[in-house]
Amino acid sequence: MDEINKQWLKLIAEIQALAQCGLTFTENKFDKDRYTRLMEISAELAALSSSKSKEVIRDIFSLEKGYATPKVDVRSFVLKDNKVLLVKERSDGLWTLPGGFADVSETPSEAVIRETKEESGFDVSVIKLLALWDKLKHDHPLHWPHIYKCFFHCRYISGEAKENIEISEVDFFSLDKIPPLSTPRVTETQLKKLFQLATSQGPTVFD
Repeated sequence: MDEINKQWLKLIAEIQALAQCGLTFTENKFDKDRYTRLMEISAELAALSSSKSKEVIRDIFSLEKGYATPKVDVRSFVLKDNKVLLVKERSDGLWTLPGGFADVSETPSEAVIRETKEESGFDVSVIKLLALWDKLKHDHPLHWPHIYKCFFHCRYISGEAKENIEISEVDFFSLDKIPPLSTPRVTETQLKKLFQLATSQGPTVFD
C-alpha cells in the first residue's frame, strides 16, 4: 500500500472516529452540529480516493454508533498434510483463509470455529493465537473501518468441504502453489509468516 495513501486513510478514519465519539457523548447542540460537520468532512475526504460518492460514504460512516473502536476479524490457519486450508470468495473470485468479523457474545475462538465451519464445512479446534495484526500496518489495499486481524492456528477434526452463498470452492494448498489471494483479507507475506509460526511453535506476534 502506498505510504501516503495509508496515512491519508488513517487521518480520515481518525476524523470519523472523533466525530462518532463526539456525537455519542455530547449533549451540547452546537457541539453536535460541529461533530456532524466533522463526519461530513471525513466522508468528503474519503470520497476523493474512492469510487463511492460522499453521500454513500457518509451514510456508511453514520451507521457506526457509540465509542469508535477497531473491528475484530478472525481467520483460521488450518494445516493438513503440510497444506493450508483456503476458501474462494464469490464476491471477488479470490482465495483467503476462512474467517470474518466476530459476532457479539462470541469469544474470539468461538468466532473462528464458527466461521471455519460456515465457510469450509470443516469442524476445527483452536490450538493457538498465531498473530494479532493491525490491518493498517500490513500490505492490504486501502480499507475502512480500522480492523484488528486475529489469526488462529486450528486443528482439523472432521467434516467435508462444502461451499455456501459466500464461498464457491474449498481446498488445501502447499505454500509454493498458493492461488490468487483476496488481499483485503490476507496477503502472501502473511501466509508465509503464519506457516512459519504454526510449524515452529514460536511466540504469538502482534502489530
